[in-house]
Amino acid sequence: MRQFLLARGTVPVIPNNPTRRRIHPFDRSVYKRRNLVERMFCRLKDWRRIATRYDKLARNFMAAVELAATIIWWV
Repeated sequence: MRQFLLARGTVPVIPNNPTRRRIHPFDRSVYKRRNLVERMFCRLKDWRRIATRYDKLARNFMAAVELAATIIWWV
């Protein structure tokens, strides 16, 4: 997987398994930011309307995402 990402020009930010013999370096600060974004998408998908994409129009879907993100941020 790492070789595939490097061939595409992507820097892999995959943490190492503690039982691995060969340790691969990765940037912890980039991993923390990536994890933050992944958790945000997970929280958005808790909203059934967003996870199942009920809205047919992109503008309505975006409005639902913005509303959910505002409520998540507020709480």
